[in-house]
Amino acid sequence: MREKRERVEAGQPVRDSAETIEVFAERWAGSTLAVSPRKESTKETYRALLRSYLYGSRLGGVTFERLKATDVEVWLSELTTKAGEPVSAATRRQAYTVLRAVLDTALRDGLVARNVAATVDRPRVNRPEERFLTPEETTQLLESARAASPRYAPILELLVRTGLRRGEALALQWRDVDLDAGTLRVRGTLARVGGGLSITEPKTEKSRRVISIGPRAVELLRARRSEQGANRAENADLWHESGLVFTTPTGTPVEPRNVLRAIGVAAKRAGLANVKVHTLRHSAASMMLGRGESLKAVSEHLGHSSIAITGDVYGALAPDVKRSAALALDSAF
Repeated sequence: MREKRERVEAGQPVRDSAETIEVFAERWAGSTLAVSPRKESTKETYRALLRSYLYGSRLGGVTFERLKATDVEVWLSELTTKAGEPVSAATRRQAYTVLRAVLDTALRDGLVARNVAATVDRPRVNRPEERFLTPEETTQLLESARAASPRYAPILELLVRTGLRRGEALALQWRDVDLDAGTLRVRGTLARVGGGLSITEPKTEKSRRVISIGPRAVELLRARRSEQGANRAENADLWHESGLVFTTPTGTPVEPRNVLRAIGVAAKRAGLANVKVHTLRHSAASMMLGRGESLKAVSEHLGHSSIAITGDVYGALAPDVKRSAALALDSAF
């Protein structure tokens, strides 16, 4: 009675709901998640995580009134494998994040007195040291891309010359390109959502930005505009006017996964290991920092939500940059 009275006085339900976690999570996905300000691609990821790791699990069948922190811990321990395949630490962390969001809503709606997931340690993810390319390696990669994947080589070159994210480059429209001023306006990101390609909101508010580009990038985009004009004339009957800078020969958006395949082929041909699309963004950041650009300037150029992220993610610079920093410190004395 004392426990019930304390719950009532605290504005909590007298007893937690008898509804199962899975039933509520399904309703949450169709209501709270659907109207949340999260990006559509993020919502799709959350739904996929629920389908893969919560629905049909033992935890999904537990009712709120019987849910304990131990149940969540057991669920996480069982997420090390799925259908015989290992589950990455990053995926386990994402699954936990979604479960915690579901239980936060249950708490808000008065179905539970507390969110037990909040008492469980969030799965840790050890961030691997990012791979970056030296200017020489970058040149090798781009030359290889021009030979092996000429259609995607301009995309890869723009990525390394601007530090744009893959989705940002593929969502870039001509109306946001000022070649005379040498600027690009980033206003969206191309992603596959619900089985189709669509331009969604940028990753963060600071991802909306205007960046300056150099003469070589301007030249690259002028060549791209001429190439697109030739495609338009050649495929007039099939042309789809999207306004995008990078398109297929018929004007439709470029499949992001094809860019991933193209860089894999180019890296293999160039003899470069562990190179991904994001490696180009990391390389661009390392080159800017290595040539004396301030952390704040690089952070704004990359569209990070805070300068701390720039320092954390792109702090592992090339040995010659670290050597230069050491010499600068030594010369101060």
